[in-house]
Amino acid sequence: MRMDQRVKNHILKYLSQGLRFDGRKSDEIRDISIEYDVSKTAEGSVKVKLGETEVLVGVKLEVGKPYPDKQDEGTIMVNVELLPLSSPDFESGPPSLQAIELARVIDRGMRESNAVDFKNLCIEKGEAVWNILIDVCTLNDAGNLLDAAGIGMLAALQNTYYPKLEDGKINYKEKTDKKLGLKLSPMPVTVYKLGSYFIVDPLKDEEMAADARLTVTTISDGTICALQKGGDLPLTLDDIDKMLDLAIVKANEIRKSIGDKNAKK
Repeated sequence: MRMDQRVKNHILKYLSQGLRFDGRKSDEIRDISIEYDVSKTAEGSVKVKLGETEVLVGVKLEVGKPYPDKQDEGTIMVNVELLPLSSPDFESGPPSLQAIELARVIDRGMRESNAVDFKNLCIEKGEAVWNILIDVCTLNDAGNLLDAAGIGMLAALQNTYYPKLEDGKINYKEKTDKKLGLKLSPMPVTVYKLGSYFIVDPLKDEEMAADARLTVTTISDGTICALQKGGDLPLTLDDIDKMLDLAIVKANEIRKSIGDKNAKK
């Protein structure tokens, strides 16, 4: 859907005055709330609200054969469902390009951070490993689904417990007290460029008006794990530097707001 140029001009006019449509500053993130254990059939699950944007994230653990080149490692797989009930722009059917990109970006950030100890998922080398299946479902798209999904994936994995495994068979009705556990807290923050301005956590209109975006996934010490550029216009090196700096600061701010133990003091 094309952005009406008049709406974009209005957004830029607000930004020139240091304001946004909802009264926030350019670097201000909406309120975040997380509800845990929203699914009784998942090994870990959360509902995340980022302003009016809402997503559900569930984690399932299954036993499977390891990959031939990684005989003693499990893996993660991310699936994103952009449900039509969450936006008039989403349709039923095969995954859209937006859904595929969203899944790949949050998957890459988690995978490249090495937050998951994949060797710890090994049950029997060459024979059986735990595989982590992550499902993200959108409930309301009011902008910035990508970061909301990233927050949800981190929170759900941090609160995932192994189901009982007996003689190679999983008893999904009985959870153990053993947590999956993450070594680190990878957090994606997407910075958007509109004209000469940079903003975080956009509303839907701001998202559509953006010239470019950069999703930066970092761990708590500021180390960059993954980058994903989007949008039609290129970014200069100066743009990227500013976006990286902003993303690192905001990532730690989010960690603090959700009570993550790895947040920097």
